[in-house]
Amino acid sequence: HVARYSPIIRFDAAMTLIKKHIQRLWFPEPGTGGAIASRAEHGLTRQQIDAAMPVEFWREVVDRVQREMPDTLLLAEAFWLLEGYFVRTLGMHRVYNSAFMNMLKQEENSKYRDVIKNTMQFDPQILKRFVNFMNNPDEETAVAQFGKDDKYFGVCTMMATLPGLPMFGHGQIEGFSEKYGMEYRRAYWDEAVDEHLVQRHQREIFPLLRKRYLFAEVQNFLLFDMTTSDGHVNEDVFAYSNISGGERSLVVYHNKYAHTSGWIHTSTGFAMKNGDGKKIVQRSLGEGLGLHNIPMYFTIFRDHISGLEFIRNSQELCQNGLFVDLGAFKYHVFLDFREVLDQEGHPYRQLATYLNGRGVPSIEEARKELISQPVHDELSKLINGRTFQKLIDLYKSEMPASKKIEELDKLQPHIEALFNSAVQVSGFSADTTALSQQIMKKLHFLAEVSEADSYDYEKEHYEILYRLIAFLNGDLSSWCALLSYLFIHTLGKVSGDDYFEEWSRAWMDEWLLTRIIDTAVQNLGADDDGAIRTVETVKVLVSQQRWFNRDVENPYQILEKLLRNEEVRSFLGVNRYQGVLWFHQESLQQLMDWLLMIGILETAADPDSASRIIDCYHLVDTIEKAAERSEFRLERLLTETKELSV
Repeated sequence: HVARYSPIIRFDAAMTLIKKHIQRLWFPEPGTGGAIASRAEHGLTRQQIDAAMPVEFWREVVDRVQREMPDTLLLAEAFWLLEGYFVRTLGMHRVYNSAFMNMLKQEENSKYRDVIKNTMQFDPQILKRFVNFMNNPDEETAVAQFGKDDKYFGVCTMMATLPGLPMFGHGQIEGFSEKYGMEYRRAYWDEAVDEHLVQRHQREIFPLLRKRYLFAEVQNFLLFDMTTSDGHVNEDVFAYSNISGGERSLVVYHNKYAHTSGWIHTSTGFAMKNGDGKKIVQRSLGEGLGLHNIPMYFTIFRDHISGLEFIRNSQELCQNGLFVDLGAFKYHVFLDFREVLDQEGHPYRQLATYLNGRGVPSIEEARKELISQPVHDELSKLINGRTFQKLIDLYKSEMPASKKIEELDKLQPHIEALFNSAVQVSGFSADTTALSQQIMKKLHFLAEVSEADSYDYEKEHYEILYRLIAFLNGDLSSWCALLSYLFIHTLGKVSGDDYFEEWSRAWMDEWLLTRIIDTAVQNLGADDDGAIRTVETVKVLVSQQRWFNRDVENPYQILEKLLRNEEVRSFLGVNRYQGVLWFHQESLQQLMDWLLMIGILETAADPDSASRIIDCYHLVDTIEKAAERSEFRLERLLTETKELSV
């Protein structure tokens, strides 16, 4: 009758088995006295009770509901370690697992591991029927029992990652301490939400709950022993793996105020069907995670708690297991397992040796960094806070240009070494001496700019050079971006490709060169935002270093090409609001200054440089005039530029 009104029925205090308590209360077994003295004269023997009530009432309920309302979920509250009986014998669909809360709270870890092991050896499917919880209205709150630190989150992590159903109590996530029952209509304590606790749930627990598909099933669930160096199993460590589809997980938690370490290699026994019967089998960690027992394979995985990635040889994981070092109440949730092959261009064995077990934010970036280490070593000699400051001081000094050039020439061997390292890493071949000399010409030109008065230029050319001087007298970040650009922008020429700037830009990412720029800028006092902006500037300049093409004299065509680049649009702050595309005026002015700068640098060594620089200036000047009329609207900027280009 009830099942016809609700798809879920919860049986409160179901552990009071009907048959047992009917006899205890009303028909006590002769000689026991019974719970109620006046009922002693109505006593019945166990055989008489069995004849009158051959089947436990809850078994009748389960069977009848299965026949008449098979879609109903039956959930039993069965404490006193009767959870297993209710799902094994009585067939309840779900049962509250009080052993989880009580044993982990009291750190009776061996007993709770026995609960899991015994269940696995009887029927692993039963684990799915447990409802694991850390508090309920009859108990103290979760924070009162487990605190708010690592022990709480270690047990909560287990609750979120074990097969079955995790259940959170009222106020558990918010950190409320008031114990209440279902009869409460309101809270009596004036408690504030613990925002730190909520945020830690959001960071550590909620992502795991969104992956319940990976943890909820038991077909691939394995419980492992952690064996210490002296060969003993540490019963205080819970380690278990699971697989769903192509995803794999390994959870490790140390539920003790102590330090431990050891190897996770062999699972506990579990029941597997064998014909009409079953057999108890065990699996290794490598088998449990589906790894290749081959030396050329390496396994990469991420710790959800720390966010770090690790790499281990797959064969070593299969043969020896995973070594873990755990402090008091510490835990790991290893996810995102994937296997890779050690091969040319992907030296994972070398990387694993180099890391020596350490975790890193990204194994892929660590691989790139390892491959590009020769370039990093040489580039770091040029792009660093000390060298930058020395060069800036040199350029801004009153020293004659000839003396400045003498000092700058000391960089030439380092620049040539940088090109040689690019040749080594890329596998190309190139005349690195000639390439380094091209950079030196641009460095020399910047030294000569301060003496522009000594050159016989047209008046318009002077105005351009004075604008350039004003730009060079600007802030520190501009100098950092300019010097970084000069040392990096033609690295791609070692490829011999006509589109070398694309190689240079790609290698900035592939070889993680932006890290070196970021570090140098921050060493000079820039904050994170300033360093990010400098790196963004260098990326744009490297990709657009040949924006000035004398064969394309139309500013509109140049602007349109620039705006097709996503990094340029980001630099300009292009955004859509109320159906209109807007841009940031100040950023556009900065971009024009930069384009003029690199345009001049690219034409400085040209015999016809004077006229080319004026042409470059006219293109920039046209776009700047259009920007003044645009009212910060991108479409109007293009329209105005097109009109001025006629």
